[in-house]
Amino acid sequence: MKKKASSYRPQPVEKSFAKWRKKPSYVAAYDALSDEFAIAEALIDARTNANLRQEDVAKRMQTSQTAVARLESGRGNPSLKTLRKYAKATGTKLKVSFQP
Repeated sequence: MKKKASSYRPQPVEKSFAKWRKKPSYVAAYDALSDEFAIAEALIDARTNANLRQEDVAKRMQTSQTAVARLESGRGNPSLKTLRKYAKATGTKLKVSFQP
């Protein structure tokens, strides 16, 4: 019996983002999460610049790899204590600032 060919065709994520950015509701939702995205990006940059894997950071923080993944996803609301532990684990310094 022959399998039916799938009509699913993956497309590059950039193409999806370009399409979504035309929708005001998407832009508003994206902008509302900009702080979370900035924290996630800073965490990932600190880890990758230290040439570490999530598992390495987790071991240094005495936590699990899934906890580090949650931090880096931007879905959480990490405490300053957690961010300090992450900074220490990646050999970086935590700096918090307010901008006008």
